[in-house]
Amino acid sequence: MNKVLIANRGEIACRIIRTCKNIGFSTVAVYSEADKNSQHVLLADEAYLIGAPPVRESYLNSRKIIEIATGSNANIVHPGYGLLAENAGFACQVEAAGLIWVGPAPSTISVMGDKGKAREIALKADVSILPGSPAISSSNLSSLSTFSKGLEFPLLVKATGGGGGIGMRNVSDGATLFETARAVSEIAERLFGDGSIFLEHHVDDARHIEIQIFGLGDGRVFHLGDRECSIQRRFQKVVEEAPAPRIPENVRSEMADSACRLAASQNYSGAGTVEFILDAKNNSFYFLEMNTRIQVEHPTTEMISKQDIVYLQLMQAIGEKPENLIDSPPYLSGHSIECRLYAEKPEKNFIPSPGHLRLLRFPRQSDTIRIETGYIEGDTITPFYDPMIAKVISFGEDRNCAIQKMLSALKECQIEGIATNLTLLKTILRDPAFKKARANTTYLEKNIATLTAL
Repeated sequence: MNKVLIANRGEIACRIIRTCKNIGFSTVAVYSEADKNSQHVLLADEAYLIGAPPVRESYLNSRKIIEIATGSNANIVHPGYGLLAENAGFACQVEAAGLIWVGPAPSTISVMGDKGKAREIALKADVSILPGSPAISSSNLSSLSTFSKGLEFPLLVKATGGGGGIGMRNVSDGATLFETARAVSEIAERLFGDGSIFLEHHVDDARHIEIQIFGLGDGRVFHLGDRECSIQRRFQKVVEEAPAPRIPENVRSEMADSACRLAASQNYSGAGTVEFILDAKNNSFYFLEMNTRIQVEHPTTEMISKQDIVYLQLMQAIGEKPENLIDSPPYLSGHSIECRLYAEKPEKNFIPSPGHLRLLRFPRQSDTIRIETGYIEGDTITPFYDPMIAKVISFGEDRNCAIQKMLSALKECQIEGIATNLTLLKTILRDPAFKKARANTTYLEKNIATLTAL
């Protein structure tokens, strides 16, 4: 019998448990002291304490997680997203313990997790990239002026490791380049253990488009369409939708082909996402990065493809490759939108708002409305983890229908006890720029004062 240890928490752990129950797989949850009464703990067949609330003492304690997996006789480890999901060392530990890792090979995680190396791989796979520099170590920042020669401002300073836009900074001219690079390097060193950074040209009118791919590990890859993730705060996504609107079909097809070509070059195994920057002025697209895991926004793709991506991951992991989807890719239809409901204060630079969920009500789930959450009424949002309360996902036969269904769903959400971004989400969906699919990656940053004043 297959038994899955979920090396994660919150809504993604609950999401994985749901699919495991549907296919008869047993589940093992791990939890910190702060999460002892959490929903993923209550839903799993077994649950084990791994440590104190801080992630480094609990959810990042790979040794303890492996011990629990072997001690509970789990044979599969699913990392979800975030935390250890893109940690090649942890994937190696899982496999060394004789367990099945749900994800691509550790070597693939390692090379694609290094943004500098990933850019090189993209070039070799004939995938366009933005002008930029090679990786620059923290000890070599004094040579920034040399590396920036030939690059046009504005530039983005990025950490070579990590993800989610953490530490990324925009630089408009050379005067502030060194100080910005040093700040990003220090953040990268503290969070990822590597202070290396690189420079990349910043597209002013940029859209964030990504392709959901799935590889069989032998060079065969299929895709499940694209998503738009341009509405972001601090380079982190807030509203996503599938498919991406207002893209010429030839460009859409070229992006999908590029994503599959890149994944195939690595003999990619399992679910992954190839992210692109699309220049809205001329519809040129450029490789951004590859996430070697399931994405937060995967439900939008599931809604339009009618595929359970977690199920596909698990089947691939145990050797039952979904080969039928290579020759007969799923038909994509309709439109789906996902809103991330956060415990935060948008009007105060999105600072988290932990606290007791005195009231928490969501709309009834159906074929057109889906709720992904790790909380119920009476739970507490702690300050230790990401403040996302839930994901609200809508589906409609077209984009306008999906927007209206989402607005209706958000109106039915009732939350008391903490501050949230619920009002902001409703305002975004009513905004003409969003309705006309004219929002780019700076939309929220440039309009936050107006959006929060309404």
